[in-house]
Amino acid sequence: MFKKTVNVSTGESVKILRELQELSQNELADLTSIPQSTISAIENDRIKLGVERAKVLARALNCHPAVLVFPGWDVERESAA
Repeated sequence: MFKKTVNVSTGESVKILRELQELSQNELADLTSIPQSTISAIENDRIKLGVERAKVLARALNCHPAVLVFPGWDVERESAA
């Protein structure tokens, strides 16, 4: 059996989760007190997410920060290494 995977960047993972929850960048900015311009820069991988921002965004997006920081982490492959 084949497992289909899609590689996404940290910024793409933030954008995907935001859009799945039907939030605009401005709405996410209001929820997190992170400026909309910073959210845009994160989503476009122009600036790094960072641990503290990941925690704040994870709370607002109802996910674990690791989902945002390590979107492509393959547990099976990494544990076999």
